[in-house]
Amino acid sequence: WLGLKKIYSITKQGNYLLRIELQDWRGNRRHIEYSFSLGGPSTNFTLQLSRMSGSIPNALPEHVELRFSTADRAGDTASNSNCPENQLGGWWHSECEETNLNGKYVTPRSRGRLERGKGLYWKPKKGRYYLLKSTKIMIHPTDLKSFD
Repeated sequence: WLGLKKIYSITKQGNYLLRIELQDWRGNRRHIEYSFSLGGPSTNFTLQLSRMSGSIPNALPEHVELRFSTADRAGDTASNSNCPENQLGGWWHSECEETNLNGKYVTPRSRGRLERGKGLYWKPKKGRYYLLKSTKIMIHPTDLKSFD
């Protein structure tokens, strides 16, 4: 994890794409890409997304300001509960059920909704949980020519 301050200092230099790569426990790999903007510390690192492409259904809200929250520092969430405290890990939560890519590493042998909700997962609004073995979150500039 690079850290929010470093990611913010990189992304404020231009336009970037966010790519999330997911691998489930059966070895299936999927990805999704967003155009995005990230606010600084004064906005709790507000994230705004717009889906560009991908091979997995979207599980994160688009065109909404999502504030990064952790168990000791809650951001704005749609529910009254503190998502990071309940799901172990800081993230840009809008609702506590949509996704958690910063949670506990839970293997498929762990049964039960409570344990699964604390693990790494991706859950589209109208779809099933994808319990994940690995995740990658990457950024790259939209204009690669500026790096020649």
